[in-house]
Amino acid sequence: MKALVCKAFGPPESLVLEELDDPVPGKDEVLVDIHAAGINFPDILVFAGKYQVRTEPPFIPGYEASGVVTELGDGVQRLAVGDKVIVMPMTGFVRNGTPRSGGFAEKMAVSERHAFPLPEGMTFEQGAGFPLTFCTSYHALKDVANIQKGESLLVLGAAGGVGTTAVEIGKAMGARVIAAASTDEKLEFAKSVGADETINYSHVPIKEAIRALTNGKGADVVYDPVGGDLAEQALRGTAWQGRYLVVGFAAGNIPKFPANLALLKEASIKGVFSGQWAVLNPEKHIQNIREMTGLLAEGKIQSRITATYALEDYVQAYSDVAGRRITGKTVFRIR
Repeated sequence: MKALVCKAFGPPESLVLEELDDPVPGKDEVLVDIHAAGINFPDILVFAGKYQVRTEPPFIPGYEASGVVTELGDGVQRLAVGDKVIVMPMTGFVRNGTPRSGGFAEKMAVSERHAFPLPEGMTFEQGAGFPLTFCTSYHALKDVANIQKGESLLVLGAAGGVGTTAVEIGKAMGARVIAAASTDEKLEFAKSVGADETINYSHVPIKEAIRALTNGKGADVVYDPVGGDLAEQALRGTAWQGRYLVVGFAAGNIPKFPANLALLKEASIKGVFSGQWAVLNPEKHIQNIREMTGLLAEGKIQSRITATYALEDYVQAYSDVAGRRITGKTVFRIR
């Protein structure tokens, strides 16, 4: 099979596309022919060995994919050959010297616990772009922030892959969504997926803009996958007992907050680590997926794929992601 392999930490250019032996499913595993795999900003940190969970090379990257089950290992009970599935593989496993387990390959052996049915009417590309971003945002807003109907939600980086899902899910949960991004074009995209108000933080100070849009109250919840220079201003723009969600650092810099900002507002700075939470709370994670599948069926959220790349074009794909030239979600077409 063809696979994209991280053999040593470095930039995306250091990845190697090569032929490997087909994996064989072990106990409780299924073999999946991969049709599409999701592209995410954190992948770049994984390649460089800078992600919060460090995966030692060699490994096949790719935290989300979709395809068709072609073989069952011993003990598999829930899935059958021919099932269309979305998979959330756990990278970092090496069996018999062969890197395995990630979604950037033509075939993958994965635990059936990490696979669930592709929702009716969803394409493989849409399925591959669903798990990481939607699960992150749903967990953040439901489990971490406990956002309530009528509360205000500020989403930074609102036109990106994870930001877009926060806008959609926040709107589905009944929040008043304020989308913040760096260009008017990105803000138009955020409005098209449900944002009520917008802030172009290239033109106006974000703290003042938040205050103006909330009649001086501030945002009840801030969803921040960007970090960098915007973070402190966004925290200053929170409401009394506001919740500031630390989702990621697409800007590259990890912010350092003055602790008195949290004290003065009884504000909470809450981390969001959806992957680890899912490992520790598998039943709640599955329940969240069921609830999101229901929202998909009702048309309240939608897996929006705005660009696709061949696996051979991985350098260009990550150049576009790193340069923040992407709106919405992008995936690799594997077959």
